[in-house]
Amino acid sequence: MMQEFASLWHDAARTSLGLFWMAFWAFGLGYLVSSLIQVFVTEARMKRSMGEAGPRSVALATLFGFVSSSCSFAALATSRSLFAKGAGLVPSLAFLLASTNLVVELGIIIAVFLSWQFVVGEYLGGLLLILIMWLIVRLTGPAKLTEAARERARRQEGDGQGEVPDWRKMIVRREGWRMVSMRYFMEWGMVWKDVTIGFTVAGLVAAFVPRSFFQWLFIGSGSDDLGFLHLLQHALVGPVAAFFTFIGSMGNIPLAAVLFSNGVSFAGVMAFIFSDLVVLPVLRIQAKYYGWRFALYVLAVFLVALVAATIAMHYGFQLAGILPEASSAKSVTERDFFQVDYTLFLNLVFLAATLVFVGWKIRTSGFAIDWGVGATDRTLFVLAMLAYCWLAGGVVVAPLLTG
Repeated sequence: MMQEFASLWHDAARTSLGLFWMAFWAFGLGYLVSSLIQVFVTEARMKRSMGEAGPRSVALATLFGFVSSSCSFAALATSRSLFAKGAGLVPSLAFLLASTNLVVELGIIIAVFLSWQFVVGEYLGGLLLILIMWLIVRLTGPAKLTEAARERARRQEGDGQGEVPDWRKMIVRREGWRMVSMRYFMEWGMVWKDVTIGFTVAGLVAAFVPRSFFQWLFIGSGSDDLGFLHLLQHALVGPVAAFFTFIGSMGNIPLAAVLFSNGVSFAGVMAFIFSDLVVLPVLRIQAKYYGWRFALYVLAVFLVALVAATIAMHYGFQLAGILPEASSAKSVTERDFFQVDYTLFLNLVFLAATLVFVGWKIRTSGFAIDWGVGATDRTLFVLAMLAYCWLAGGVVVAPLLTG
């Protein structure tokens, strides 16, 4: 019994670390983009490009998201920067959706773990999410709530109402890049607890929770003829399942393949993949940025858009005769994460950049991180520390117990 537990413990810790290894470069890229926007992009320039919720500004936001990071945590920080700098609500949310659903690297990983239909569904669904979100915001239009959230975001940015220096001058000055290093450090400091807990929980679920649990969770899994209510239940349970395995867009894909191999519908799997923006860690960060009322409003908008888009795609693919057929998927705990591939080289690049930025920040202003205040932050801090102990034990102690 002890040896079996130790083996699962080791698998859980290895999976958590491996999934984080897969996503580290995306975190670094996203936070670098966010830091550059915060330091170099002026409010006037952002208002000209993304100020109104028109086709041009939404298209630009979608394009900016497409070339940005696939990491939801980093996308949240960048979206907040755009919103605080003067971008409209719809373009800001369009950027957030695009940066987590339309990026190239995400499509590559989906093609590796799933099938071409899911790749098409990812990009088509990402566009549908943006269009449905746009419609919902136009119909609901919380103007006062939006402005209150923007003011809160501006205070967090620390820009105030003063004149912002010319980015063309700042980008060639040492002071400008010192400010980038400060922002980069602050972004990591704001979410490190959520990231630690999220990846640890993902490894725990992958190692300890049997696949039969997910089959029980999605009613009717494995059936060739699911009715509308079954599809609706799958689309609603997708975000619930993601809550227990949440690590962001990239890390969710191997687990999505496990769901698909166990008979979960196309709508349910796509809802699971799209649900990285409607789970508790993201909600908490959004609340920290904008306040709880606005964060809950955005959560409701995304959830409605997600359910509508996935069900519409399921029926559309079914009508076109291209619904994917369930096939076997390799368990995420059996994946060889640490290889000499593009992930290794990208991680080395962003590890070096992170060390440079952090070192620069420490030399110029010392080491000060956002440990958080209040009961929630204290609880997350304790959980993060426990997660580090669990991971260290799984890597060092568990192999000794199995031997």
